[in-house]
Amino acid sequence: MTTSTRARVALSIPLALVSTLALRAASPITVYIAGDSTMAQKAPDKRPETGWGEALQPCFDSTAVRIANRAMNGRSTRSFVGEGRWKAITESLTPGDYVLIEFGHNDEKVTMPVGSSPADFGANLARFVDDVRAKRATPVLLTPVARRKWQDGALVDTHGEYPGVVRAVAKEKRVAFVDMTELSARVLERYGPDSSAKLFLQLEPGENVNYPSGVKDNTHFSPTGAREMAGVFLDAIAKSDVTLRAAMRSCPARR
Repeated sequence: MTTSTRARVALSIPLALVSTLALRAASPITVYIAGDSTMAQKAPDKRPETGWGEALQPCFDSTAVRIANRAMNGRSTRSFVGEGRWKAITESLTPGDYVLIEFGHNDEKVTMPVGSSPADFGANLARFVDDVRAKRATPVLLTPVARRKWQDGALVDTHGEYPGVVRAVAKEKRVAFVDMTELSARVLERYGPDSSAKLFLQLEPGENVNYPSGVKDNTHFSPTGAREMAGVFLDAIAKSDVTLRAAMRSCPARR
């Protein structure tokens, strides 16, 4: 990833929704999370693995915003639709809600049943945007978070065309967008090749009962990594004009 690349954040909300949100001030809006294992809620037997979506609720006033984390391990845009998970979200949407959409890690596995070609990936994202807007809710597209892969002291991009597809759909659809690929890469570069290990699920044998043989996972996050990723997302929201930022508060992810 070149240093000339800049994280792009394009966050907005249709003016028609501002009055809707005002009318709903007495009850919380829901922020749905549609994504893969990097965001998902983890089962007790997988701890300390932590999805970065888990770190969001403490950063919002719960009387104003409710986080509904529907992300699921191993899912792509294709399987999320095929299993009915996307339909479950859209059927629950009410005006003023948000949907955070982050896929790519599994779509890019094109030789596996879960995979989607870049063209199909883009079409699925465009459909997601249209479906959310049809419910007078706000979609937010996110590029996939970076993996920890270093070569000769430089962070290596592992996502190929897929972040660019998200950027293109966001531009074409004029939709709220956060470049998590770039923002998360900056976090890893700040920690460096060695110290960035603490952001991921890295355990020695015998260190944790859930992983008696140890684990060296450079995709899924530790609690520290999840907070860091949530933090850069929240910072992007805080710097935008999106109405959601009004409900944000101080939290460990925004220290």
